[in-house]
Amino acid sequence: MKKIISTFFVFAVFLLTSGNSQAQQNSKQSPDIQVLQFHLEHRCVSCLKIEKFTKATLEKYFPGLSLTLVNVEDKKNEKLASQFEAAGSALFLYNPKTGKRSNLTQFAFFNVGDQEKFDAGLRKQIEEFLKG
Repeated sequence: MKKIISTFFVFAVFLLTSGNSQAQQNSKQSPDIQVLQFHLEHRCVSCLKIEKFTKATLEKYFPGLSLTLVNVEDKKNEKLASQFEAAGSALFLYNPKTGKRSNLTQFAFFNVGDQEKFDAGLRKQIEEFLKG
């Protein structure tokens, strides 16, 4: 009986730690990148949905990663907006250490009508960005 309980305990610990390994891996990797959404002062429905969907995907798959909103009309953001050539709505992945960036604006607007498609696509984009 002790052997069964011991085996069960080892199996339970294995399941708990292996289930968290992806989340731990993502949260370790997440600080290396930033997700930036540039926007105008007055935001359209699509821009608001992109923000909502992006936050939901990050919370679900990349808990250590957050979305940074950047109002391009605010003078304090002028340099950052210029660096990304963002004059309006835009979504980027960015690694400040390497300078690597990925423009996801077209992806975001094409998929804003389907949250599941947006979620899966953004997750894939982030995972690929983290790899290389």
